[in-house]
Amino acid sequence: MRVLVTGHNGYIGCALLPILTRAGHAVVGLDNCMFEDCTMGPDADPVPTLRKDVRDVEPSDLEGFDAIIHLAGISNDPLGDLNPDCTYDINHRASVRLARLAKDVGVSRFLFSSSCSNYGAAGGDTILDEHAAFNPVTAYGRSKVLVEQEVAPLGDENFCPVFLRNATAYGFSARLRGDLVLNNLVGWAHITGKVRLKSDGTPWRPIVHIEDISQAFMALMEAPRDLVYNQAFNVGRTEENYQMRDLAQIVMETVPGSQVTFAEDAGPDKRCYRVNCDKILNAIPAFQPQWTARAGARQLYEAYQAFGLTLADFEGPRFMRIHHVKQLQKDGRLDSSLRWVPAAALSGR
Repeated sequence: MRVLVTGHNGYIGCALLPILTRAGHAVVGLDNCMFEDCTMGPDADPVPTLRKDVRDVEPSDLEGFDAIIHLAGISNDPLGDLNPDCTYDINHRASVRLARLAKDVGVSRFLFSSSCSNYGAAGGDTILDEHAAFNPVTAYGRSKVLVEQEVAPLGDENFCPVFLRNATAYGFSARLRGDLVLNNLVGWAHITGKVRLKSDGTPWRPIVHIEDISQAFMALMEAPRDLVYNQAFNVGRTEENYQMRDLAQIVMETVPGSQVTFAEDAGPDKRCYRVNCDKILNAIPAFQPQWTARAGARQLYEAYQAFGLTLADFEGPRFMRIHHVKQLQKDGRLDSSLRWVPAAALSGR
């Protein structure tokens, strides 16, 4: 298949591209490359790239593709809350516009990277399947819900939307993120000897490795249309729901000599939910997730050792997305709407 991957230069994209290309798909990327400097270790092999903001996509950019995998967007809650209207502009309005343009030019399958954040403040008493009510608590989560609600009606005999509600991602990537829970816990344990919990440890969260997310995208892209048409899928494994304190224990057992500690302002987190991921496993036999939290913690620890991770890098603008964006803005390279400042303006500074 000829596939356009938006946000291909980001955290998940760097894991997805080699999986698609090894399977024989012809991949083109589209990215504004905001995080191209947030790199650890070897990068993925390059693919043809449209260096463009997803808000500026034109119909001609989309012509000739069999599928679009739409990853591009504001990637987490703190960054989403930095400028909520900008978050809705990118994550919601630009995503719906992209889907409409894709339909207009004849793209047959549109796979949207949604999130289990849609379930938000559900509590941990019930394990939620895809029929559960939405209860997002942040601009990031609400933007994902809006896209699902507005793209689904676009589906018809020629246009097949599919929604992947990914659990909280983890795992090593060339475009590392330090603001994801397991990545963060392992990083702190490796650098400081402290497995630092920012909540009281009680909230539930489903987690999934980025390689398993990538395999899910490919499996749903390749699956027969009648199995996936206008369907939402929780992406992960039902067994991989954890309370934060359980993840902390796994990390402590992975990183020698580390101990669990709590941040000074640690308390309950209203983002608390467990999800059932059986639907994708039952419907799409090609999807066979391989990773567990314990294996992921080991992968991260070994990568942090190999590449000499430091606290300044981990907690600073290199691997913390919100700090990176604020640094780009401070340097005059990025404006308040998260658009690059033109080179001509930069040269006059």
